[in-house]
This record gives sequence, C-alpha cells and structure tokens, in this order.
Amino acid sequence: MRLLGANLRKLLRRPASWVTLLLLIALLALIYFALIAAARTATDPQAALGARLFVTFPRAYELVLTLILGIGGLLAVTYGAAIGGSEWGWGTLKAAVARGESRSRYSLVNYAAVAVFVIVGLALAFLIGVVGAAIGALVLGAGLDGMTDRDGLLGLPELFGRAGLALSMNAAFGYAIATVARSQLAGIAVGVGLFFAEGIAGLFLPDVFQWFPFSASSAVTAASGDAAIGGGGASAIVTQLDPNTAIIAVVVWLVVALGVTAVFTERAEIGG
Repeated sequence: MRLLGANLRKLLRRPASWVTLLLLIALLALIYFALIAAARTATDPQAALGARLFVTFPRAYELVLTLILGIGGLLAVTYGAAIGGSEWGWGTLKAAVARGESRSRYSLVNYAAVAVFVIVGLALAFLIGVVGAAIGALVLGAGLDGMTDRDGLLGLPELFGRAGLALSMNAAFGYAIATVARSQLAGIAVGVGLFFAEGIAGLFLPDVFQWFPFSASSAVTAASGDAAIGGGGASAIVTQLDPNTAIIAVVVWLVVALGVTAVFTERAEIGG
C-alpha cells in the first residue's frame, strides 16, 4: 500500500493525468453537443431518432459508457504508454531498484496506480456524460423519467465495471508497449499505430480481429454489441464479440500485457 500510495501521488502531479482527463471530457461534451444539434436539425426521421436515443434514459446510461469506450480507448493507451515509458526515460525505475524494490513488483504496482486513475477518469467522464444527456433530454423534450428507472440503475455497477476493465486493459497494453520500448514517445507511437491498424484490419477480417484487444474492449457493453461506436480505431466494424465473451478476451489480453511488462522489467538492463 505504501508503494501504491506513492505512485498515486506521483501520478496526481503528472500533466499527462490531467491532460488526458480534460481531453476525454472535452471530446465527450463535443459529441453530445453534435448529437443534440443533429436531433434538432435533422430532416431524416431515422437520423433524428438515433440522435435522441443518446439522451433517452435509461438507455442513455449505457450509451454514455459506450461513447467513453469509443473515444477513451485510445486515450487510455496513450496514457498508459506515457506513464510506462517515463519510468525508463526519467530513471525512476532505476532509482526504485537501487532502493531495493523488486523490479516487477514496482512496475506492476505503478500500473495499478495507472488503472486507478483510469477508473477515476471514467467515473468523472461518466458523470459529465450523464449531465450532458440530461441536458439533451430537456432540450429535445425527451423527459427525465427514465433516469430513476430501477432496472437501469441496478445495471449501472456491472456496466461501469465492464467499461473500467476495458479501459484498464487498453492502458495496460500501452504501458507494456512503452515498457518494452523503454520510451514514452515510442510507446505512444506504436500504441496508436496498433490501435488504428487493428481497426483498419478489422474492416477486412472482422471475424478474426474481433478477438484482438482494442476491438474486444469496445464490445464489453451491450450497446457495443448492438453497434460499434468506436474501438480498434474504427467505428465501422460490423462483427463484434458478445459482451460476455468480450470480457473474457479483455481479461486474457490484460494478463498478457501485464505478464509481458513483468517479464521484460525483470530481464531488462537498467544499469548505467
């Protein structure tokens, strides 16, 4: 707990933590502004209905999380890479090992702090998204009765847990890539490249790439199973995993990413 607390305090001072959160919130707000504007001005009834769906509760709860997965997946990768790579570039891992810390333990606890920040960011973005959806409901006359729907509220913890796991896996992937590269910039560049490459490849081989990490993470909510809004760098993927199957795939990829991180950190040369 001492090491985790120290890493949490360290991340609290990192500009990457705040920049990533503000960017996520700004993009989410922009999307809701566009959806509300589209619903008010659309001449196509189907398009207007689709936009209104995002501000109609209790379905809006689920769709807020799906939007966050869509736009936050890439941000989680870059955040994980930024923090993982900084341990090598800034020499903090070397200093920790010199103090007698276990290499893999330090690296995995540092990732745990990253995951905590990712989940906190998800919670804040979700609250802001719900407020945006509520404002949209009032503007469009959809009403707020569904906000207190019992079934919708009871399902929120599971949906939030699924989204938190998915974003944590994305962050772990970025963290692992940056650890292997031992560089922030290389980790971010490779992570972003793989994110979009998977999305593009998924357009041609969806049955295969639906099992890959970023596509699987975008499918963990029921809404993602109905229609992909993001993930893997492309929203046009038609075939996605069943949400429960996607959870299994996400857990497997999370274990793989953390395993690579631990093994590489133990064996890498950090002297000099």
